[in-house]
Amino acid sequence: MVSKSYSNLLELASGESPTFGLMSRRIPRIMTVAGLISDIDDDKSESVCSDPSSSSALRDRIIIVANQLPIRAQRKTDGSKGWIFSWDEDSLLLQLRDGIGDHDMEVIYVGCLKEDVHPNEQDEVSQILLETFKCVATFLPPDLFSRYYHGFCKQQLWPLFHYMLPLSPDLGGRFNRSLWQAYVSVNKIFADRIMEVINPEDDFVWVHDYHLMVLPTFLRKRFNRVKLGFFLHSPFPSSEIYKTLPIREELLRALLNADLIGFHTFDYARHFLSCCSRMLGLTYESKRGYIGLEYYGRTVSIKILPVGIHMGQLQSVLSLPETEEKVAELLKQYCDQGRIMLLGVDDMDIFKGISLKLLAMEQLLMQHPEWRGKVVLVQIANPARGRGKDVKEVQAETSSTVKRINETFGKPGYNPVVLIDEPLKFYERIAYYVVAECCLVTAVRDGMNLIPYEYIISRQGNEKLDKVLGLEPSTPKKSMLVVSEFIGCSPSLSGAIRVNPWNIDAVADAMDSALEMAEPEKQLRHEKHYRYVSTHDVGYWARSFLQDLERTCQDHVRRRCWGIGFGLSFRVVALDPSFRKLSMEHIVSAYRRTKTRAILLDYDGTLMPQASIDKSPTSKSIGIINGLCRDKNNMVFIVSARSRKTLGEWFSPCENLGIAAEHGYFLRLKRDVEWETCGPVAECSWKQIAEPVMKLYTETTDGSTIEDKETSLVWREREFYLFGVPCEVLLSQISLSHHIVHHLLENEGVSKGLVAKRLLSIMQEKGPSPDFVLCIGDDRSDEDMFEVITSSMAGPSIAPMAEVFACTVGKKPSKAKYYLDDTVEIVRLMQGLASVSEQTNSG
Repeated sequence: MVSKSYSNLLELASGESPTFGLMSRRIPRIMTVAGLISDIDDDKSESVCSDPSSSSALRDRIIIVANQLPIRAQRKTDGSKGWIFSWDEDSLLLQLRDGIGDHDMEVIYVGCLKEDVHPNEQDEVSQILLETFKCVATFLPPDLFSRYYHGFCKQQLWPLFHYMLPLSPDLGGRFNRSLWQAYVSVNKIFADRIMEVINPEDDFVWVHDYHLMVLPTFLRKRFNRVKLGFFLHSPFPSSEIYKTLPIREELLRALLNADLIGFHTFDYARHFLSCCSRMLGLTYESKRGYIGLEYYGRTVSIKILPVGIHMGQLQSVLSLPETEEKVAELLKQYCDQGRIMLLGVDDMDIFKGISLKLLAMEQLLMQHPEWRGKVVLVQIANPARGRGKDVKEVQAETSSTVKRINETFGKPGYNPVVLIDEPLKFYERIAYYVVAECCLVTAVRDGMNLIPYEYIISRQGNEKLDKVLGLEPSTPKKSMLVVSEFIGCSPSLSGAIRVNPWNIDAVADAMDSALEMAEPEKQLRHEKHYRYVSTHDVGYWARSFLQDLERTCQDHVRRRCWGIGFGLSFRVVALDPSFRKLSMEHIVSAYRRTKTRAILLDYDGTLMPQASIDKSPTSKSIGIINGLCRDKNNMVFIVSARSRKTLGEWFSPCENLGIAAEHGYFLRLKRDVEWETCGPVAECSWKQIAEPVMKLYTETTDGSTIEDKETSLVWREREFYLFGVPCEVLLSQISLSHHIVHHLLENEGVSKGLVAKRLLSIMQEKGPSPDFVLCIGDDRSDEDMFEVITSSMAGPSIAPMAEVFACTVGKKPSKAKYYLDDTVEIVRLMQGLASVSEQTNSG
């Protein structure tokens, strides 16, 4: 059932404030009853939103949203009804709260419990969780949860994001529309729960992981200016894999409704940006070290930041007496028997590469008999988070491989592989880290994997553990890591031995290298890793993400926002407050009272509709332009990407018209003067290389053509065209080996912005500087002109009190201050200005 929170989409689309139910009243900082909002005085002077002074006195607040709450729940065992709740100390969500600092920022959690709660108990449980833990529980019907989590998340998204395509029904789940609908429904339910507690003007919202990828759309739909971050903890696949997803655009657009999107590694971020470029046609740029995507006037920031571990929690567990006792037990079991422990800690799933690791261990013992009886691989297999046939297959293969290795290389009192497939307590796992000589992480694909980080900190130990290990306090610590190159933490661990987990021989050699490595080298590598891991902990990660989120959202209040689109196509158009439609009365008035005017006009899409088949100017257009050019106070320029030959022929009747051809590479001030070049002389030998390639794609792409200009080759495919020139790349979507060539390139050092700068400079030299500037264009290349004339207002090239009009075609994000709806309105405007000139001249 659709929540009434989303019922009035027309209000949202129009940009009006929503008016629905209790949400139109002041939202409390904390609910008193789950799902209900307390009665509050409606006096606006008391409102958090309307009183700036009151909000400044409150702590900042962040709502952390994830599939699961950081809560452990168990039923009371004393025979009474009810539940016992406690914090889940292993949860990353809880750890990041400690990293942020609970005194600096109030944290509220929204998510599900791991345990099923009967509907009759849900109100009571909600109340307890809210009042005691500041957690807003989201309860889902079991069938819906199964289709959402075990169905769409674990059988469709999770395998695909780990590069597993459903080539057969056994390899991941084929796309199922009903499971997708369940996923969307659950994301809506999460949005409803957030809306019950959010103060949209003040609160930050941080959404975690692939379970809630469409949630940003529902929040942005309800609150256009919500301060929203999203972090993906899984890999983001390459575009070749991702584009197989039937709902690929829906997910991309949903994520782009966040203000900040975080990834663990550069590769994951690069893949996401590539998908946005190839599938949505979006471009990104780096500004002062920050990567930003322009999306309908909003800048969506991209954050690359690997998560860290909770140093305080790990060090406290290392100090427990239970940990010391377990370490002593393991020393007696392994080290005192002359055994060297290699350690693997992995979830029991198909992507963790447990079987590959075991095969490498088998290979090590075959190739290096000297390690038989000495080396033991302890493989801790945590319970799988998903369920299904693939999990059972992994379990069966792991057990059979362990059995084979132990039967082949084992002897009384020695098993080369010890498989622990029962859940261990955290201190027990830490004890294994302390004792292990080397940690092996050979996942074939993993988002981050913090096992190596935990191992490094555990090997650093403390004074009490040093005594148990028989080490002097001054003894340098050491550790060795063999890690897969396909896991997110790999780039951060430059001292680890990186391996391709599919190459069994290479992994076996890496294990041998780790065992044979000199002690000083192990110590140096450990010191380097410890320095990084200890300073880049979960607190560093959380604070860095929130700082960027706050920076990204700084200009929310000054933007005018409109919601457009329906369903998951919804997005917000953000425009500068000063952006408005150009008034005919305003510009005509300015035109009448000024004496030195500069007029720059784009052609295609501005004076001539893009859809026109015949692109040559009409006699009416020629007459209007001549009317403007005859006015001695005007300098009129056509600035176009077309060739100088074409423009020269089309506008031959216009004696006093200036023309800038091929984006300004060629320029002439009047019809009867020579063309001049505005850049270095073009060296066109590159055409001999580019033209055969472009012809190849012309032959294989129906409807495409090549236009040979003096400084460029243009490959046109329907509405898209490509410039092949010695260049600076603006947008790249090229793959010669995959039947795609899409490059938008610009002449090196040449742009329409330089034409505007040159024209203003010429007028300044002739004197006086223009007191009226009109610049109209419709596409991205025209933004350079808008930027130049706007920035020139403070300089000598424009008169101090000049009337400046930068105008784009269509109501869209632009550097222009004004807009007109279409070419019809632009021609009407030009005709009006020409009429004023004729009246003035005849007068």
